[in-house]
Amino acid sequence: MTMKKGDRLEGITIETMGAEGKCVAKVNGLVLFIQGGAPGDVVEVELTKIKSNFLEGKVTTVQKLSTLRSKPFCGHFGLCGGCSWQHINYETQLKYKQQQVVDNLERLGGLTLPAISPILGSAQTQHYRNKLDYTFTAGRWLTFEELDTKKKSGAEPLPSGRFPDEPGLGFHIPRMFDRVFDVHTCYLQPEPSNSIRLLTRKIALENNIPFFDLRKQVGFVRTLTIRTTSTGEVMVILQVTHDEKKWIELILKALTDTFPQITSANYVINNKRNDTFADLEVICWKGNPYITEQMLKPDGSGILKYRIGPKSFYQTNSQQAHELYKIAWQMADLKGTELVYDLYTGTGTIANFVAGHAKKVIGLEYVASAIEDAKVNAQLNNISNTDFFAGDMKDLLNENFLAQHGRPDVIITDPPRAGMHEDVTRMLLQAAPEKIIYVSCNAATQARDLKILTEFYTITAVQPVDMFPQTMHVENVVRLDRK
Repeated sequence: MTMKKGDRLEGITIETMGAEGKCVAKVNGLVLFIQGGAPGDVVEVELTKIKSNFLEGKVTTVQKLSTLRSKPFCGHFGLCGGCSWQHINYETQLKYKQQQVVDNLERLGGLTLPAISPILGSAQTQHYRNKLDYTFTAGRWLTFEELDTKKKSGAEPLPSGRFPDEPGLGFHIPRMFDRVFDVHTCYLQPEPSNSIRLLTRKIALENNIPFFDLRKQVGFVRTLTIRTTSTGEVMVILQVTHDEKKWIELILKALTDTFPQITSANYVINNKRNDTFADLEVICWKGNPYITEQMLKPDGSGILKYRIGPKSFYQTNSQQAHELYKIAWQMADLKGTELVYDLYTGTGTIANFVAGHAKKVIGLEYVASAIEDAKVNAQLNNISNTDFFAGDMKDLLNENFLAQHGRPDVIITDPPRAGMHEDVTRMLLQAAPEKIIYVSCNAATQARDLKILTEFYTITAVQPVDMFPQTMHVENVVRLDRK
């Protein structure tokens, strides 16, 4: 059977989930990767790519629903790129996340593994995020349903045939940098997040404050970042294009008057072509320039406090972050006599978490401002046995550093999605600690790094952790012992 792009195949049964959250089926002996659907669905698929050894397609019609499905809880499902697995029941999500870890480590890494512990699910599967970034747009994305409603209502289009642009505040359409849809309700972050976003939008509209046009690069309000804590504190960061005090104060005053939970109200002047503000000044308009999160110590003996600034990295699922760090601590099996290196320490969350059970902890991180936060967090918790150093990891961690600060007994590493630079991975072999605990948010790059480490180390424990329910992403913790 000759197939070509655009062909539609009926009666395709989805067998499983694959990489990047795509579904997998078989057609004429070829693997078919499908965008959309759920395992067990029978679907019609439109082919989008034809290769000699695989096919790609997208679901056009679900002909029979899988018993593994759940009813999506969000009205934006299918349009928004977040929570893309909410149509699959949570037990099944966990099953495929566990399999994703196995596939990456065994098939991609070619690694020999011990028995893998069952994935640790998240107690919260909605409202679990502590940080969201919303984008203002001068021309919000209109769905086909909205366009149809406008046509039926007799709304007057422009000469081009398009309807006049309407402002919005929400999330980007997947793979479209300049297309943003207006969010009505988001189930990722607890209140008052939704209410803060809706009031911000209302104040800007009522006062004719220009929303940013991502293509023309004109307008005033750009982004709204909301950070929350389990202690009830809220941080708001309003990003604008220029220093128009009247508009800034109008929005921030309305928010802080309405929501006493906002203990940190900030703004950023950004006239760049992108929305990142790591290199820009954050101006604290009211309250503290930080919020404070707290976490139970690993042995349950007390509370640790962490200050989170506008630029600070902190695990976005606070409750599950405690479980993740606790697993890393348990795998490290500290006796109180060890020198521990914490690589990619960020604001020192793991370093300070395990410090009470080690002789000394040294945290290394490439972001200098994060290291300053780590030092403050150590002081905040009266922790005196930590040291923190900033620099590019592949340049910072070398034989001179080891000679000056001591060779570690245990290394805990929690790199970004790209994993560790090969020079860093090789340096871990030279440092030769008794144990390495590798925390990863990307099992594929983790597998690559583990392949190198297993030259001199044996993998003795693997524990997947679900930090992001309703998505394809999975965290994984691996313990390695020196051979």
